[in-house]
Amino acid sequence: MNLVNLLAASAAACSILASTALGADIPKKKQSKAGLYVTASEANNMLQDDAVIFIDIRSRAEVAFLGMLVEADINIPYMIMPMLAEYDDEKQGYSLEVNPDFPNVFSDYAEENNITTTSKIILMCRSGSRSARAADLLFDMGYTNVYSVVDGYEGDKSKDGSSKGQRTVNGWKNDGLQWSYSIRPDQVYPDDRS
Repeated sequence: MNLVNLLAASAAACSILASTALGADIPKKKQSKAGLYVTASEANNMLQDDAVIFIDIRSRAEVAFLGMLVEADINIPYMIMPMLAEYDDEKQGYSLEVNPDFPNVFSDYAEENNITTTSKIILMCRSGSRSARAADLLFDMGYTNVYSVVDGYEGDKSKDGSSKGQRTVNGWKNDGLQWSYSIRPDQVYPDDRS
């Protein structure tokens, strides 16, 4: 085994160990059935392995207005905003609904890209809750190696200080990891391709 492969294997092993250690500290809404968790930084390290599939499951609007990580393989939204979205007083925002096409679009993508039920798959949403639900769905479909990025693309909300309530704590963007406002054609949600 050469040094590059050894380093990649070590990084992957550290990520798996970290995901196990993270499990005890994961808020209930971010827990998944498989119990596989990584932080944005750990997910970035896992991407050194070409066999890892990285799926951004945020909505089209999030990807369009907030950018997308350069290394993502594809955007398959787990939740979508309906045409007549309703305001949710409790959440102080507009409601999303589960994308009914998510399982079929994922299955088609998996078949086209030789993704097996044991392939390493990383899912990322805004802050880790939707990715856990999407991981549960894939787990129920037989995919056993699905990781949820617990701090997501934007991270958790700050609990105090001048940035209280803002997503400044952790996450892909706050960790300074590579992202772009440009979305490559191969990253576009399949239903949106011409």
